[in-house]
Formats: sequence, structure tokens, C-alpha cells
Amino acid sequence: MNKIKIPKQSIDASDIEAVAKQMASLPINKIETINWPDTYPSKPDVAFTIAHNSNNILLQYRVKENEILAAVTADNGEVWTDSCVEMFISFDNKHYYNAEFTCIGKALLGYRVFGGHAEHAHTEVMQSILRLPSLGTANREKEIGSFDWTLTLVIPSSAFWKSNITTFDGLKVKGNFFKCGDKLTVPHFVSWTTIDTPSPSFHQPQFFGELYFE
Repeated sequence: MNKIKIPKQSIDASDIEAVAKQMASLPINKIETINWPDTYPSKPDVAFTIAHNSNNILLQYRVKENEILAAVTADNGEVWTDSCVEMFISFDNKHYYNAEFTCIGKALLGYRVFGGHAEHAHTEVMQSILRLPSLGTANREKEIGSFDWTLTLVIPSSAFWKSNITTFDGLKVKGNFFKCGDKLTVPHFVSWTTIDTPSPSFHQPQFFGELYFE
């Protein structure tokens, strides 16, 4: 089973540009598993770094791909159809949050019982998630070329509004990380851990890896 030890960093999480610089020096984790190679063989170059400062998850994605799309205009829209990175996390092995972000920082945050429908976060929760997309925040139609972009995120413990997380210190949880783009010319569905299903589905908690917060 895939495992990550999430380092604790002393940093002012309100300064997301400082967070972005610090994240650049942390260990890299690759998102490179192609689970459905016969139908979706495309694999962009994707990695992430993750840390925490007790009260916030600090997360940075680094992506190299040959097409981008950023058409979604509002939070909790269909962000997975754009060039999208995702983190799913479960604190109790019964429920999980799916946090999804486009390359320009539009976000979706859902809370689900395993196998159930999502309850999406309210506006106040969405606004509490800080985002720094290197591509800027303007919407973009499909573009073909060579794109090298980052997305830095600060996700406060309060964003996990159903779980009463007071600190990330010492937590042992489960999760997975993804890159997708359902409406790209050549869609891709890439994961951190292996997912053994016949067709693309990231909502598979049985295949989550282990995350250890220092």
C-alpha cells in the first residue's frame, strides 16, 4: 500500500506565496498510475508535495501536459471536466472528502459516506481555501501545446467541516491523489495508488493509501 509521511512545517499559511516557495523544496510524490491503459493511456507528468503546519494542509501540484482547459467559472462546478488535480481524504474510514481543483484554482469540495452521494461545502468553506495557480485565474478554452504549471493550496482544518479536526498533528488517515481532464481532447485519469476497477472511477476508498501527519 502506498504511504506518505506528511512533514510538519513552521510557516505562516496566510502567505501563500511563501508557502509555494517552501513547498518547492519538499519531497516529491508522483501521480503516475495508469489504471485503464487500453482506453485511457495518456499520462501527463504530475507530482505533488504535501505538508502541514498543525492547522492547515499545505499542498502543491506540479503538472506538465500538452493540453489545458479551464472552462468552469464557479466553485463546486464540474471541475473534473477541466484540467484538474484532486485529493481525496478520509479521517474515519467511513466518510471521505473529495477536494478537486482546476488549473486556474476553481475548486470543488464534497463530503461522502463510502458509496453515497456528496454534500458540497458552503461558500464560506470554499472561500477559506487559499489557492495560487501559476496560470492565473482567468478562464481558458482548450489550448494545445507545452504547459508546465503549478497549483499551491492551503486547506484549513475547518474546511473539513464535518470532522471536527482541531489539529493535523499525529493523524493517521487514508487518501488518494489524482490528475484528470474529462473534456480534454484526449482525456486522462491518473492516480497515486492503483485502482482496480473495470472503468475510470476515483471514488474508490478501498484503494486509498496511508497518510501520516507528523
